[in-house]
Amino acid sequence: MQIENHKEEVPFAYYEEKFKQLDPAEVTARVPDVKWDGTEFTVTLLGRSFGIAHPRYAIRALDGGGLPPLATQTFLLRYLLECRDVAWGGTWKTFREMPWGEMYIKPYTGRVLTRAAFTFGTKVAAFRAAAEKMGAVPLQHGDAGYQFCLIGPFSMRLLVWEGDEEFPPNAQVLYSDNFEAAFAAEDRVVAGDILISAIKANM
Repeated sequence: MQIENHKEEVPFAYYEEKFKQLDPAEVTARVPDVKWDGTEFTVTLLGRSFGIAHPRYAIRALDGGGLPPLATQTFLLRYLLECRDVAWGGTWKTFREMPWGEMYIKPYTGRVLTRAAFTFGTKVAAFRAAAEKMGAVPLQHGDAGYQFCLIGPFSMRLLVWEGDEEFPPNAQVLYSDNFEAAFAAEDRVVAGDILISAIKANM
C-alpha cells in the first residue's frame, strides 16, 4: 500500500498486517458476537453488518451500502485483534471516569463532546429523526437523548442540550461500563467519533 494519509493509513497498515496472523477460532471464542464462516468474519457496527475476509483483508457491506472510512475499518480490525467479551454491569460512565480518561479528556472533549454539541445541539429535531432511523432507544435525559448499540455487548448514550441566547449547545456521551475493561482509551475516543459520524450521515 502506498502511504498518503499517514494519520489513518499507517495504523491501518499495521493492524492489517497483524490481522493476517489471527486464528479465527480464537477470535470467535473471545468475541462471541463475531461470526466466522470459513472465509470471512461478520461484524455488526451500529446496526450495519460487514463481512471481513481473512487472512487477506477485504471488507464489504452486507447491506449493499457504502464502506466505512479507514479509521472505522481500523477500529474493526482492533476489535477483532484485541477486544474481548465483557458483560455489561448495568451502569454508565463518562469518558473521564474510565481508565486514562483524565489524560485524554482534552482531545476527547474537542473531538467528541464539542463536535456532538454543535452538530446536534443546533439541529435537535434532525438529531432525533436520525437516531430513530438508526433504531436507537429514546431516553428521558437532555433536550434529546438516545441509546445506541455500538458493537457486540457495548452500548453508548448520547445526550444533547439545545443552545440559546445565554448558553451554547452541550452534549454528553455515556459508555456502558464494560467499555473500560474491553477497549483502550484511544478506541473509546474513536467510538465517539464513529457514533457522531454515523448519526450525522443519517441526518
